[in-house]
Amino acid sequence: MKQLIECVPNISEGRDENIIKQITDMVETVDGVRLIDVDQGKATNRTVITFVGSPDEVCEAAFRLVKKASELIDMSKHSGAHPRFGATDVCPLVPVANITMDETVEYARKLGKRIGEELSIPVYNYEFAAFTEERRNLANCRSGEYEGLKEKLADPHWKPDWGPAGFNEHVAKTGVTAVGARNFLVAYNVNLNTTSTRKANAIAFDVRERGRVKREGDPVTGKIVKDEKGNPVYIPGLLKKVKAIGWFIEEYGIAQISINLTDITVTSVHEAFDAVCKSADSRGIRVTGSELVGVIPLKAMLDAGKHYLRKQRRSLGIPDREIIRIAVKSLGLDELGPFDPDKKIIEYILEGNSEKKLVDMTVVDFANETASESPAPGGGSIAATMGAMGAALGTMVANLSSHKRGWDDRWEEFSDWAEKGKYYQDELMKMVDEDTNAFNKIMDAFGLPKKSEEDKTARNKAIQEATKYAIEVPFKVMNLCYESMDVMKAMAEIGNPNSVSDAGVGAIAALAGVKGAFLNVKINAGGLDDKTFVDDIIKKGQDIQKKAALLQKEILNIVDEKI
Repeated sequence: MKQLIECVPNISEGRDENIIKQITDMVETVDGVRLIDVDQGKATNRTVITFVGSPDEVCEAAFRLVKKASELIDMSKHSGAHPRFGATDVCPLVPVANITMDETVEYARKLGKRIGEELSIPVYNYEFAAFTEERRNLANCRSGEYEGLKEKLADPHWKPDWGPAGFNEHVAKTGVTAVGARNFLVAYNVNLNTTSTRKANAIAFDVRERGRVKREGDPVTGKIVKDEKGNPVYIPGLLKKVKAIGWFIEEYGIAQISINLTDITVTSVHEAFDAVCKSADSRGIRVTGSELVGVIPLKAMLDAGKHYLRKQRRSLGIPDREIIRIAVKSLGLDELGPFDPDKKIIEYILEGNSEKKLVDMTVVDFANETASESPAPGGGSIAATMGAMGAALGTMVANLSSHKRGWDDRWEEFSDWAEKGKYYQDELMKMVDEDTNAFNKIMDAFGLPKKSEEDKTARNKAIQEATKYAIEVPFKVMNLCYESMDVMKAMAEIGNPNSVSDAGVGAIAALAGVKGAFLNVKINAGGLDDKTFVDDIIKKGQDIQKKAALLQKEILNIVDEKI
């Protein structure tokens, strides 16, 4: 699965649109990166830029952006309301999908090193990418701001992690850049059926991590309790990694809780929403909906939808779009305006910018494309399609069983089976396009030049690599189809008896997928020079096909008995 990271550089220019445009244009010079948002702030003289893509491409785009900003922004002439110390003030990387924080940290450190060495800009790594505990906090790294850089860079304790350790003419112009790795931040507002900012703030104080000021006697008018240093003492709120405040929105005529979820792996959107609902209810106020500011990762929306499905004791093994619809309705994300997942969910935004896939076609168009003179899609893609349809039937039986009257106490058992079936369905759907991509890689390799001996060697190597991949893809399809049959067997045995024939058809489709994929393994294996690999994978394929045939027979026997 494709790894995705987000980059949110803040540049110290918010007034000159020409300069901002030149800088953001650099992001779009890198293939595989999508510029999502440009938030220009004139008062702060600062612009927040958001782009997403695969890690290497995002880091390349970030480097080009930092380089252009250092050329166009002169920090010696900068002023603005927001704390800052560099032309590109901060450049955090954020894991979005299929990548760990540890991996993101390595990318942040490599990016910081490259900026320091190639652009001669001092760099501090902060948050998760920091080398010391003190430098985790951005405020510590940026203390003294630009005006204090000369003194700061002269202090050995604050020697930059990368780049020059002195304040020269070049650094006077570029300033310092902080490159970090942090978790995804979600800006999120919860709507209330009140106009009272005071009551909204009371709810915000209940839920936010910082909580509220401790007072003697009356919690509102009592004397503020202070510590030995004279600072107010706070009573912590319910939720970690949450900042919140109440405000009145004149445009909508309502009060809202404005929330920043600074780490959704600690406190999720749905946990924040439920906590606000509980606090509001205790104060006689009703939550009417909520509003997402900016974008959100797919997983966060799926987690929210599944959370509310569990509350309803409903199966979780339904299509992602349905889970998202449950999340939108449960959170009231469409109260103040339409919520379009294709414009709000990062992965869907990126999909909308990608080439059309076979799986996005109608059934008629897919069949017509297969029937055309083009050799792809061919048998491998069709085998994956048959397997996906088989898994989908098994999933359907599990979902019907989960909702069967009188079986309410078994909803979770069938939900687990439905989720398992959905996994195989989703993976096999990916293989529909991947098999065609594998075939196209072979064609591309055969199209390479072969004029010189060097050309011929490189071409042969590319052909062998592409051929091996074209064997591995249908072999993976075989495994997925065979493993998916566990769902059909379970549904034939314990599922809704009215749908037992569907489990049988699913098993037939799965075995067809196994056999079809194995034909592709064998025909592609003929072009591979590595005969040891070929012998091994053919033997494994024969074993899978034999086991799948026996399992299908067992499933159909169960189906026939019940019919």
